[in-house]
Amino acid sequence: MGCDLLFHEILLVALLGLGVTLYGIWPRSRPAPDQGERKPATQARQHSKDKPPFAGLTTKPHCEACEHAREPAAPPPPPPPLVASRRGRPRELDIHTHYCPTKTCPYYGWTRRGNIRANGHPGGGPWRQLHCIVCETYFLETHGTLFYGKTHAAEGIVRVVAALAEGLGRRAVARVFALDPNTVLAWSGEAAAQLKAFSRFLLREVQVRQVQLDELFAVLSEERAGQGSDAEASAPFPGAPRWVWVALDPESKLLLALDLGQRTLALAQRLVHHVVQLLAPGCVPLFLTDGFKEYTTALLTHFGYWVQPLRRQAKGPDPKPRWLPRPELLYARVVKHYRRRRLVCMRPRVVFGTLAQVLRVLAPRGWHINTAFIERVNLTIRHHVAAVGRRVMTLCKPEAGLRAQLHLSPAYYNFVRPVGRKRIEILGQTAKPCALQLSSPGGCKSLPSGAGVKA
Repeated sequence: MGCDLLFHEILLVALLGLGVTLYGIWPRSRPAPDQGERKPATQARQHSKDKPPFAGLTTKPHCEACEHAREPAAPPPPPPPLVASRRGRPRELDIHTHYCPTKTCPYYGWTRRGNIRANGHPGGGPWRQLHCIVCETYFLETHGTLFYGKTHAAEGIVRVVAALAEGLGRRAVARVFALDPNTVLAWSGEAAAQLKAFSRFLLREVQVRQVQLDELFAVLSEERAGQGSDAEASAPFPGAPRWVWVALDPESKLLLALDLGQRTLALAQRLVHHVVQLLAPGCVPLFLTDGFKEYTTALLTHFGYWVQPLRRQAKGPDPKPRWLPRPELLYARVVKHYRRRRLVCMRPRVVFGTLAQVLRVLAPRGWHINTAFIERVNLTIRHHVAAVGRRVMTLCKPEAGLRAQLHLSPAYYNFVRPVGRKRIEILGQTAKPCALQLSSPGGCKSLPSGAGVKA
Protein backbone atom coordinates (compact mmCIF):
# COMPACT_ATOMS: atom_id res chain seq x y z
CA MET A 1 0.00 0.00 0.00
CA GLY A 2 2.86 2.36 0.92
CA CYS A 3 4.69 1.58 -2.30
CA ASP A 4 1.67 2.63 -4.39
CA LEU A 5 1.40 5.99 -2.63
CA LEU A 6 5.11 6.61 -3.05
CA PHE A 7 4.89 5.76 -6.74
CA HIS A 8 2.01 8.16 -7.32
CA GLU A 9 3.78 10.99 -5.51
CA ILE A 10 6.93 10.48 -7.59
CA LEU A 11 4.81 10.45 -10.82
CA LEU A 12 3.04 13.65 -9.83
CA VAL A 13 6.33 15.41 -9.08
CA ALA A 14 7.74 14.26 -12.42
CA LEU A 15 4.72 15.58 -14.31
CA LEU A 16 4.94 18.94 -12.52
CA GLY A 17 8.62 19.19 -13.34
CA LEU A 18 7.98 18.35 -16.99
CA GLY A 19 5.28 21.01 -17.12
CA VAL A 20 7.57 23.67 -15.65
CA THR A 21 10.33 22.72 -18.07
CA LEU A 22 8.05 22.92 -21.08
CA TYR A 23 6.65 26.27 -19.91
CA GLY A 24 10.16 27.71 -19.83
CA ILE A 25 11.22 26.23 -23.14
CA TRP A 26 8.07 26.82 -25.24
CA PRO A 27 8.17 30.70 -25.59
CA ARG A 28 11.81 30.64 -26.68
CA SER A 29 11.11 28.23 -29.51
CA ARG A 30 8.38 30.55 -31.05
CA PRO A 31 9.46 33.44 -33.31
CA ALA A 32 8.96 36.94 -31.98
CA PRO A 33 6.00 38.83 -33.37
CA ASP A 34 8.24 41.47 -34.93
CA GLN A 35 10.69 38.91 -36.36
CA GLY A 36 8.16 36.89 -38.36
CA GLU A 37 7.41 37.38 -42.01
CA ARG A 38 5.06 40.29 -42.55
CA LYS A 39 2.27 39.97 -45.03
CA PRO A 40 1.89 42.84 -47.47
CA ALA A 41 -0.86 45.17 -46.26
CA THR A 42 -3.86 45.46 -48.56
CA GLN A 43 -4.13 49.01 -49.90
CA ALA A 44 -7.56 50.66 -49.65
CA ARG A 45 -9.23 51.41 -52.96
CA GLN A 46 -9.08 55.04 -53.92
CA HIS A 47 -12.31 56.16 -55.54
CA SER A 48 -11.93 58.44 -58.51
CA LYS A 49 -13.25 61.97 -58.05
CA ASP A 50 -14.42 62.06 -61.64
CA LYS A 51 -18.12 61.33 -61.94
CA PRO A 52 -19.05 58.31 -64.06
CA PRO A 53 -20.48 59.16 -67.47
CA PHE A 54 -24.24 59.35 -67.73
CA ALA A 55 -25.48 56.03 -69.10
CA GLY A 56 -28.59 57.51 -70.68
CA LEU A 57 -32.21 56.43 -70.67
CA THR A 58 -33.80 53.65 -72.67
CA THR A 59 -37.05 55.63 -73.07
CA LYS A 60 -37.54 59.33 -73.68
CA PRO A 61 -39.28 61.12 -70.77
CA HIS A 62 -42.84 62.21 -71.47
CA CYS A 63 -43.77 65.90 -71.76
CA GLU A 64 -47.44 66.83 -72.19
CA ALA A 65 -46.62 70.27 -73.63
CA CYS A 66 -44.49 68.69 -76.36
CA GLU A 67 -47.27 66.25 -77.20
CA HIS A 68 -49.77 69.08 -77.66
CA ALA A 69 -47.27 71.06 -79.76
CA ARG A 70 -46.90 68.13 -82.16
CA GLU A 71 -50.56 68.15 -83.09
CA PRO A 72 -50.84 68.98 -86.80
CA ALA A 73 -52.10 72.50 -87.39
CA ALA A 74 -54.56 73.36 -90.11
CA PRO A 75 -52.96 74.92 -93.19
CA PRO A 76 -53.37 78.71 -93.32
CA PRO A 77 -56.09 79.93 -95.65
CA PRO A 78 -55.13 82.04 -98.67
CA PRO A 79 -55.25 85.79 -98.07
CA PRO A 80 -58.33 87.62 -99.34
CA PRO A 81 -57.91 90.06 -102.23
CA LEU A 82 -56.96 93.66 -101.61
CA VAL A 83 -59.78 96.17 -101.56
CA ALA A 84 -58.89 99.23 -103.63
CA SER A 85 -60.19 102.61 -102.53
CA ARG A 86 -62.58 104.33 -104.97
CA ARG A 87 -62.91 107.60 -103.11
CA GLY A 88 -59.83 109.34 -104.42
CA ARG A 89 -56.92 109.96 -102.12
CA PRO A 90 -57.20 107.68 -99.05
CA ARG A 91 -56.97 109.16 -95.56
CA GLU A 92 -53.61 108.87 -93.88
CA LEU A 93 -54.86 107.25 -90.68
CA ASP A 94 -53.14 104.65 -88.54
CA ILE A 95 -55.72 101.89 -88.97
CA HIS A 96 -53.50 99.23 -90.51
CA THR A 97 -53.32 97.33 -87.20
CA HIS A 98 -57.08 96.73 -87.08
CA TYR A 99 -59.06 93.91 -88.60
CA CYS A 100 -62.74 93.04 -88.89
CA PRO A 101 -64.00 91.40 -85.66
CA THR A 102 -66.82 89.48 -87.37
CA LYS A 103 -65.78 85.83 -87.61
CA THR A 104 -68.00 85.16 -90.60
CA CYS A 105 -66.32 87.91 -92.60
CA PRO A 106 -63.70 86.67 -95.10
CA TYR A 107 -61.37 89.44 -93.87
CA TYR A 108 -61.54 88.40 -90.22
CA GLY A 109 -58.06 88.45 -88.74
CA TRP A 110 -56.39 89.97 -91.82
CA THR A 111 -54.72 93.37 -91.67
CA ARG A 112 -53.59 95.75 -94.40
CA ARG A 113 -56.20 94.49 -96.89
CA GLY A 114 -57.92 97.84 -97.46
CA ASN A 115 -61.31 96.77 -96.07
CA ILE A 116 -61.22 99.03 -92.98
CA ARG A 117 -62.36 102.66 -93.18
CA ALA A 118 -62.52 105.34 -90.48
CA ASN A 119 -65.97 106.65 -89.65
CA GLY A 120 -65.39 109.55 -87.25
CA HIS A 121 -65.97 109.75 -83.49
CA PRO A 122 -69.52 108.73 -82.55
CA GLY A 123 -71.10 110.96 -79.91
CA GLY A 124 -67.99 113.07 -79.70
CA GLY A 125 -66.21 110.34 -77.76
CA PRO A 126 -62.45 109.89 -77.57
CA TRP A 127 -62.39 106.67 -79.61
CA ARG A 128 -62.71 106.49 -83.39
CA GLN A 129 -65.29 104.28 -85.09
CA LEU A 130 -64.14 101.91 -87.85
CA HIS A 131 -66.14 100.36 -90.67
CA CYS A 132 -65.58 97.14 -92.61
CA ILE A 133 -66.87 97.80 -96.11
CA VAL A 134 -67.07 94.10 -96.93
CA CYS A 135 -69.51 92.93 -94.23
CA GLU A 136 -70.77 96.40 -93.25
CA THR A 137 -69.70 96.03 -89.62
CA TYR A 138 -69.09 99.07 -87.41
CA PHE A 139 -66.85 98.82 -84.35
CA LEU A 140 -64.72 101.05 -82.15
CA GLU A 141 -60.95 101.02 -82.42
CA THR A 142 -60.76 99.73 -78.83
CA HIS A 143 -62.51 96.49 -79.77
CA GLY A 144 -60.64 93.54 -78.27
CA THR A 145 -58.69 95.68 -75.79
CA LEU A 146 -59.02 96.39 -72.09
CA PHE A 147 -60.75 99.73 -72.77
CA TYR A 148 -63.58 98.35 -74.91
CA GLY A 149 -67.01 98.89 -73.37
CA LYS A 150 -65.64 100.76 -70.33
CA THR A 151 -67.23 103.97 -69.13
CA HIS A 152 -64.18 104.90 -67.09
CA ALA A 153 -61.34 106.94 -68.54
CA ALA A 154 -58.44 105.02 -70.02
CA GLU A 155 -55.97 106.83 -67.75
CA GLY A 156 -57.84 105.65 -64.67
CA ILE A 157 -57.87 102.03 -65.85
CA VAL A 158 -54.14 102.18 -66.51
CA ARG A 159 -53.51 103.55 -63.03
CA VAL A 160 -55.56 100.75 -61.46
CA VAL A 161 -53.64 98.07 -63.36
CA ALA A 162 -50.32 99.74 -62.48
CA ALA A 163 -51.25 99.76 -58.79
CA LEU A 164 -52.04 96.05 -58.95
CA ALA A 165 -48.75 95.36 -60.74
CA GLU A 166 -46.83 97.27 -58.07
CA GLY A 167 -48.12 94.89 -55.38
CA LEU A 168 -51.15 96.65 -53.94
CA GLY A 169 -54.00 94.34 -52.95
CA ARG A 170 -57.28 94.24 -54.83
CA ARG A 171 -59.36 95.66 -51.97
CA ALA A 172 -56.75 98.31 -51.26
CA VAL A 173 -56.87 99.43 -54.90
CA ALA A 174 -60.66 99.53 -54.74
CA ARG A 175 -60.48 101.80 -51.67
CA VAL A 176 -57.89 104.12 -53.19
CA PHE A 177 -59.71 104.61 -56.51
CA ALA A 178 -63.23 104.40 -55.05
CA LEU A 179 -64.20 101.34 -57.10
CA ASP A 180 -65.98 98.10 -56.43
CA PRO A 181 -63.60 95.19 -55.63
CA ASN A 182 -65.33 93.02 -58.24
CA THR A 183 -64.65 95.69 -60.87
CA VAL A 184 -60.97 95.70 -59.98
CA LEU A 185 -60.94 91.90 -60.15
CA ALA A 186 -62.50 91.91 -63.63
CA TRP A 187 -60.06 94.52 -64.90
CA SER A 188 -57.07 92.61 -63.53
CA GLY A 189 -58.22 89.41 -65.26
CA GLU A 190 -58.63 91.14 -68.64
CA ALA A 191 -55.33 92.98 -68.32
CA ALA A 192 -53.51 89.78 -67.33
CA ALA A 193 -54.85 87.92 -70.39
CA GLN A 194 -53.81 90.74 -72.73
CA LEU A 195 -50.35 91.16 -71.21
CA LYS A 196 -49.77 87.43 -71.35
CA ALA A 197 -50.57 87.44 -75.08
CA PHE A 198 -48.40 90.53 -75.57
CA SER A 199 -45.41 88.93 -73.84
CA ARG A 200 -45.88 85.72 -75.80
CA PHE A 201 -45.88 87.64 -79.07
CA LEU A 202 -42.92 89.87 -78.26
CA LEU A 203 -40.58 87.44 -76.49
CA ARG A 204 -39.46 85.03 -79.18
CA GLU A 205 -36.16 83.85 -80.61
CA VAL A 206 -34.30 85.19 -77.58
CA GLN A 207 -30.54 84.65 -77.57
CA VAL A 208 -29.23 84.12 -74.02
CA ARG A 209 -26.18 82.41 -72.54
CA GLN A 210 -27.50 81.55 -69.07
CA VAL A 211 -30.87 80.64 -67.58
CA GLN A 212 -31.58 80.28 -63.88
CA LEU A 213 -34.63 78.28 -62.75
CA ASP A 214 -36.23 78.29 -59.33
CA GLU A 215 -39.56 78.04 -57.53
CA LEU A 216 -40.96 79.99 -54.60
CA PHE A 217 -43.61 78.88 -52.14
CA ALA A 218 -47.11 80.39 -52.10
CA VAL A 219 -50.32 79.67 -50.19
CA LEU A 220 -53.92 79.76 -51.40
CA SER A 221 -56.87 80.32 -49.09
CA GLU A 222 -59.72 78.38 -50.68
CA GLU A 223 -63.29 78.47 -49.38
CA ARG A 224 -65.72 75.61 -48.88
CA ALA A 225 -68.70 75.86 -51.17
CA GLY A 226 -71.90 73.85 -50.94
CA GLN A 227 -70.81 71.85 -47.90
CA GLY A 228 -73.02 71.92 -44.84
CA SER A 229 -74.34 75.08 -43.29
CA ASP A 230 -73.42 78.66 -44.11
CA ALA A 231 -71.02 78.74 -41.19
CA GLU A 232 -69.16 75.72 -42.53
CA ALA A 233 -69.14 77.14 -46.05
CA SER A 234 -67.54 80.37 -44.87
CA ALA A 235 -64.84 78.55 -42.89
CA PRO A 236 -61.63 78.51 -44.92
CA PHE A 237 -59.66 75.43 -45.73
CA PRO A 238 -56.12 75.14 -44.40
CA GLY A 239 -53.64 76.91 -46.65
CA ALA A 240 -53.33 75.13 -49.99
CA PRO A 241 -49.63 75.09 -50.98
CA ARG A 242 -48.62 76.16 -54.47
CA TRP A 243 -45.29 76.88 -56.11
CA VAL A 244 -44.46 79.76 -58.45
CA TRP A 245 -41.98 78.58 -61.09
CA VAL A 246 -39.67 81.27 -62.50
CA ALA A 247 -37.07 81.31 -65.31
CA LEU A 248 -34.63 84.23 -65.57
CA ASP A 249 -31.76 85.37 -67.75
CA PRO A 250 -29.22 86.51 -65.09
CA GLU A 251 -27.25 88.72 -67.47
CA SER A 252 -30.11 90.94 -68.66
CA LYS A 253 -32.48 90.21 -65.70
CA LEU A 254 -35.17 89.30 -68.23
CA LEU A 255 -38.05 87.18 -66.95
CA LEU A 256 -38.46 84.42 -69.51
CA ALA A 257 -41.25 82.31 -68.05
CA LEU A 258 -43.51 82.12 -65.02
CA ASP A 259 -45.92 79.35 -64.02
CA LEU A 260 -47.97 78.17 -61.06
CA GLY A 261 -48.63 74.66 -59.75
CA GLN A 262 -47.36 71.83 -57.61
CA ARG A 263 -43.68 70.97 -57.20
CA THR A 264 -43.74 68.00 -59.55
CA LEU A 265 -42.01 66.72 -62.67
CA ALA A 266 -44.95 67.79 -64.85
CA LEU A 267 -44.55 71.44 -63.85
CA ALA A 268 -40.78 71.27 -64.36
CA GLN A 269 -41.39 69.87 -67.84
CA ARG A 270 -43.85 72.66 -68.62
CA LEU A 271 -41.52 75.41 -67.44
CA VAL A 272 -38.56 74.10 -69.45
CA HIS A 273 -40.81 73.66 -72.49
CA HIS A 274 -41.89 77.31 -72.22
CA VAL A 275 -38.25 78.43 -72.03
CA VAL A 276 -37.33 76.31 -75.06
CA GLN A 277 -40.13 77.91 -77.07
CA LEU A 278 -38.66 81.37 -76.39
CA LEU A 279 -35.07 80.54 -77.32
CA ALA A 280 -33.63 81.16 -80.75
CA PRO A 281 -32.95 78.12 -82.97
CA GLY A 282 -29.70 76.48 -81.96
CA CYS A 283 -29.45 78.36 -78.65
CA VAL A 284 -28.56 76.03 -75.76
CA PRO A 285 -27.75 78.15 -72.68
CA LEU A 286 -26.19 77.15 -69.38
CA PHE A 287 -28.90 76.13 -66.90
CA LEU A 288 -28.48 76.76 -63.18
CA THR A 289 -30.98 75.50 -60.60
CA ASP A 290 -31.27 74.51 -56.97
CA GLY A 291 -31.15 70.90 -55.74
CA PHE A 292 -34.56 69.93 -57.17
CA LYS A 293 -33.76 66.76 -59.13
CA GLU A 294 -36.75 66.90 -61.49
CA TYR A 295 -35.02 69.62 -63.51
CA THR A 296 -32.54 67.00 -64.72
CA THR A 297 -35.28 64.95 -66.35
CA ALA A 298 -36.99 68.04 -67.77
CA LEU A 299 -33.80 69.34 -69.37
CA LEU A 300 -32.89 65.90 -70.67
CA THR A 301 -36.32 65.66 -72.31
CA HIS A 302 -35.95 68.86 -74.33
CA PHE A 303 -32.17 68.80 -74.96
CA GLY A 304 -31.53 65.13 -75.66
CA TYR A 305 -31.05 62.87 -78.66
CA TRP A 306 -30.88 59.15 -79.43
CA VAL A 307 -27.47 57.43 -79.50
CA GLN A 308 -26.81 53.86 -80.59
CA PRO A 309 -24.13 52.34 -78.25
CA LEU A 310 -21.33 50.23 -79.70
CA ARG A 311 -21.35 46.47 -79.39
CA ARG A 312 -19.19 44.99 -76.62
CA GLN A 313 -19.62 41.36 -77.59
CA ALA A 314 -19.44 39.59 -80.91
CA LYS A 315 -22.59 37.62 -80.21
CA GLY A 316 -25.95 38.54 -78.80
CA PRO A 317 -28.54 41.21 -79.58
CA ASP A 318 -27.64 44.79 -80.37
CA PRO A 319 -27.66 47.19 -77.40
CA LYS A 320 -30.72 49.39 -77.03
CA PRO A 321 -30.49 53.03 -78.12
CA ARG A 322 -29.89 55.51 -75.30
CA TRP A 323 -31.44 58.94 -74.82
CA LEU A 324 -28.46 61.14 -73.91
CA PRO A 325 -28.02 64.89 -73.38
CA ARG A 326 -26.73 66.90 -76.28
CA PRO A 327 -22.99 67.63 -76.12
CA GLU A 328 -23.58 71.40 -75.89
CA LEU A 329 -25.98 71.11 -72.93
CA LEU A 330 -24.51 72.47 -69.69
CA TYR A 331 -26.35 72.11 -66.41
CA ALA A 332 -25.22 72.71 -62.83
CA ARG A 333 -27.05 72.57 -59.51
CA VAL A 334 -26.51 74.42 -56.24
CA VAL A 335 -27.25 71.98 -53.41
CA LYS A 336 -28.08 73.83 -50.19
CA HIS A 337 -27.69 72.27 -46.75
CA TYR A 338 -29.76 73.57 -43.86
CA ARG A 339 -29.52 73.09 -40.13
CA ARG A 340 -32.33 74.28 -37.91
CA ARG A 341 -33.82 76.23 -40.82
CA ARG A 342 -30.58 78.07 -41.42
CA LEU A 343 -28.37 77.78 -44.46
CA VAL A 344 -25.13 76.05 -43.50
CA CYS A 345 -23.33 75.59 -46.81
CA MET A 346 -23.87 75.41 -50.57
CA ARG A 347 -22.18 72.85 -52.76
CA PRO A 348 -22.21 73.24 -56.56
CA ARG A 349 -22.55 70.13 -58.66
CA VAL A 350 -22.17 69.83 -62.41
CA VAL A 351 -24.75 67.43 -63.85
CA PHE A 352 -24.31 67.78 -67.62
CA GLY A 353 -21.03 68.89 -69.12
CA THR A 354 -17.79 69.51 -67.28
CA LEU A 355 -16.76 72.02 -64.65
CA ALA A 356 -14.32 73.65 -67.06
CA GLN A 357 -17.08 74.22 -69.64
CA VAL A 358 -19.40 75.73 -67.03
CA LEU A 359 -16.71 78.05 -65.69
CA ARG A 360 -15.85 79.10 -69.22
CA VAL A 361 -19.40 80.42 -69.67
CA LEU A 362 -19.33 82.22 -66.30
CA ALA A 363 -15.80 83.62 -66.69
CA PRO A 364 -16.67 86.75 -68.76
CA ARG A 365 -18.82 88.00 -65.88
CA GLY A 366 -16.50 86.82 -63.14
CA TRP A 367 -19.25 84.68 -61.63
CA HIS A 368 -19.30 81.25 -60.06
CA ILE A 369 -22.03 78.60 -59.97
CA ASN A 370 -24.89 80.27 -58.10
CA THR A 371 -28.63 81.02 -58.11
CA ALA A 372 -28.39 84.41 -56.42
CA PHE A 373 -30.04 86.34 -59.26
CA ILE A 374 -33.17 84.19 -59.39
CA GLU A 375 -33.41 84.38 -55.59
CA ARG A 376 -33.38 88.16 -55.83
CA VAL A 377 -36.09 88.12 -58.49
CA ASN A 378 -38.18 85.88 -56.24
CA LEU A 379 -38.13 88.66 -53.67
CA THR A 380 -39.14 91.15 -56.37
CA ILE A 381 -42.09 88.95 -57.33
CA ARG A 382 -43.19 88.79 -53.71
CA HIS A 383 -43.20 92.59 -53.64
CA HIS A 384 -45.14 92.91 -56.92
CA VAL A 385 -47.70 90.14 -56.30
CA ALA A 386 -49.61 90.81 -53.11
CA ALA A 387 -50.88 87.23 -52.80
CA VAL A 388 -47.42 85.61 -52.53
CA GLY A 389 -45.95 88.02 -50.00
CA ARG A 390 -44.87 86.73 -46.62
CA ARG A 391 -47.22 87.22 -43.65
CA VAL A 392 -49.83 89.18 -45.57
CA MET A 393 -53.63 89.22 -45.46
CA THR A 394 -54.12 89.40 -49.26
CA LEU A 395 -54.01 85.68 -50.05
CA CYS A 396 -55.94 84.61 -53.13
CA LYS A 397 -58.80 82.18 -52.60
CA PRO A 398 -59.00 80.55 -56.08
CA GLU A 399 -55.97 79.66 -58.17
CA ALA A 400 -57.30 81.68 -61.12
CA GLY A 401 -56.99 84.91 -59.13
CA LEU A 402 -53.38 84.20 -58.29
CA ARG A 403 -52.61 83.37 -61.92
CA ALA A 404 -54.08 86.72 -63.00
CA GLN A 405 -51.79 88.58 -60.62
CA LEU A 406 -48.78 86.54 -61.69
CA HIS A 407 -49.37 87.31 -65.39
CA LEU A 408 -49.21 91.02 -64.62
CA SER A 409 -45.80 90.71 -62.98
CA PRO A 410 -43.54 89.57 -65.90
CA ALA A 411 -44.99 92.03 -68.42
CA TYR A 412 -44.72 94.90 -65.95
CA TYR A 413 -41.22 93.84 -64.91
CA ASN A 414 -39.90 93.41 -68.47
CA PHE A 415 -41.55 96.28 -70.35
CA VAL A 416 -42.62 98.98 -67.86
CA ARG A 417 -40.02 99.19 -65.12
CA PRO A 418 -36.68 100.90 -65.86
CA VAL A 419 -34.52 98.30 -67.50
CA GLY A 420 -30.84 97.93 -68.16
CA ARG A 421 -29.17 98.49 -71.50
CA LYS A 422 -28.61 94.80 -72.10
CA ARG A 423 -32.28 93.98 -71.66
CA ILE A 424 -33.21 96.76 -74.08
CA GLU A 425 -30.86 95.24 -76.66
CA ILE A 426 -32.43 91.80 -76.24
CA LEU A 427 -35.94 93.21 -76.52
CA GLY A 428 -34.88 95.29 -79.51
CA GLN A 429 -33.77 92.17 -81.34
CA THR A 430 -37.08 90.42 -80.77
CA ALA A 431 -39.51 93.35 -80.72
CA LYS A 432 -41.27 93.84 -84.03
CA PRO A 433 -44.27 96.02 -84.82
CA CYS A 434 -47.34 94.05 -83.85
CA ALA A 435 -50.16 94.21 -86.37
CA LEU A 436 -52.76 93.16 -83.82
CA GLN A 437 -54.29 95.02 -80.91
CA LEU A 438 -53.93 93.44 -77.50
CA SER A 439 -57.07 91.37 -77.61
CA SER A 440 -59.33 90.24 -74.83
CA PRO A 441 -58.88 86.90 -73.21
CA GLY A 442 -57.75 85.16 -76.39
CA GLY A 443 -54.97 87.58 -77.12
CA CYS A 444 -53.39 87.06 -80.52
CA LYS A 445 -54.57 83.43 -80.38
CA SER A 446 -58.13 84.57 -81.05
CA LEU A 447 -57.16 84.75 -84.72
CA PRO A 448 -57.46 81.67 -86.92
CA SER A 449 -54.32 79.80 -87.85
CA GLY A 450 -52.29 81.76 -90.35
CA ALA A 451 -54.42 84.86 -90.06
CA GLY A 452 -53.12 88.25 -89.14
CA VAL A 453 -50.38 89.46 -91.43
CA LYS A 454 -47.55 90.90 -89.37
CA ALA A 455 -46.52 94.46 -90.10
